[in-house]
Amino acid sequence: MENKNGKFSTWLRDSITARMLVVGVLLLILLVPLQFVKELIYERSSRQKEVVQEINKKWGNEVILSGPILKIPYKTYKTTELYNGDTKKSEKKTETIINTAFIFPDSLDIAADIDTRERNRAIYKSVVYTADMEVSGTFPKIDLSGKDVKPEDILWKKASLVIQTSNIKGIRSSMIVKLNKTQLPMNPKFTKDYLNTIQSEVIPDFQAMANTSIPFTFDLKINGSELLQFIPIGKETKVVMNSNWHSPSFNGNYLPTDEAREISNEGFTAQWEVFQINREFEQVFYNTLPDLTDFAFGTDLIIPVDEYQKSERTVKYGFLVIGLTLLVFLLIQIVSKIYIHPFQYVMVGLSLVMFYTLLISISEHSSFLKAYIIAASAVLLLITVYSRFILKGWKFPALIAFSLASLYGFIYVIIQLENYALLVGSIGLFVILVIVMFASRKIDWGSNK
Repeated sequence: MENKNGKFSTWLRDSITARMLVVGVLLLILLVPLQFVKELIYERSSRQKEVVQEINKKWGNEVILSGPILKIPYKTYKTTELYNGDTKKSEKKTETIINTAFIFPDSLDIAADIDTRERNRAIYKSVVYTADMEVSGTFPKIDLSGKDVKPEDILWKKASLVIQTSNIKGIRSSMIVKLNKTQLPMNPKFTKDYLNTIQSEVIPDFQAMANTSIPFTFDLKINGSELLQFIPIGKETKVVMNSNWHSPSFNGNYLPTDEAREISNEGFTAQWEVFQINREFEQVFYNTLPDLTDFAFGTDLIIPVDEYQKSERTVKYGFLVIGLTLLVFLLIQIVSKIYIHPFQYVMVGLSLVMFYTLLISISEHSSFLKAYIIAASAVLLLITVYSRFILKGWKFPALIAFSLASLYGFIYVIIQLENYALLVGSIGLFVILVIVMFASRKIDWGSNK
């Protein structure tokens, strides 16, 4: 039994095939702690999102806003024939039904001045803002003839004004809309829809002002977080945004005009112009007001660097770093005839895994670049010193240090790229393959079988 164990130990120690098998198995085993690191990143990222949502909820969530909409009830008539059993004749019965027309403005102009700030809780932070808006525009002359509604069937005395927003909680000013010369206080109405409705009382003397275009204006101060968007309900909708935030992400169905868009470290200015021809909905809706949030546009006030996303991208290259580093040790072992115990391979592999936990924990308190440099330097120094005692000199440890430093530098460059990440990564892997093939070209794979 001892003789068999001795032969196995000798084969494990001297056979190139055995060494390769051991390194391959250890590489697969090291994928387990690497997976734990990925789960740790996901957990910390989820925790960040929870904290940010809690901060935003208390301050004011994202804001989507429409302009004012006229809500005008009108009468329609439904005639049915009923058979009278007593008279043996059919009788006509006319029923009056109250429907509603929602009329959008001809022009809608919004000027938004956005003051942003960062809110922190422990190591997490979110972007919140206060937006001061001036809204103005005009409604068209009221004409429902397209629906065959006669003027006498319009319930002029029950007309009102509605505004839709996703964030009633964030409003920080009384809302009073000046319609023509009439002041209309706005009050919230209960709704189960995503957009909340703010509605005025009935508009006094509305019929008198409905024979011509009707101007409106109102001011609004509202707290929100991250996102600010507007629904282009005007036949011509113009929005101007000014903010002190340096990293806007313009989103939605429409982008600001190039000539009116400026972004600097001090903030940004942007202007949108959206016309009815650019949209897929009309200016008047009957009975129900549809959800038009898919047509909204605006700005996402983002925090430009998400350390967890960069850490996650870095971990994706963990298999490459660990595999190539162990391969360098294996080639050195084969060339130098120095025996490296499987336990020592495991220690080197675990050191490489520790790089990612150091990166995550340090980046939560510092910039990603500083965290990357500190984590890479610590692991590089540890492995270099450790390999110095394994390989009995500085020649091979220097080679290992150079290889590992090149790998970390290469990966950092890749994760900074977006459009060219795949191209640069593919070229880099090809170069690495060439180097490995060149370094192993003179190895006698038939020796020590």
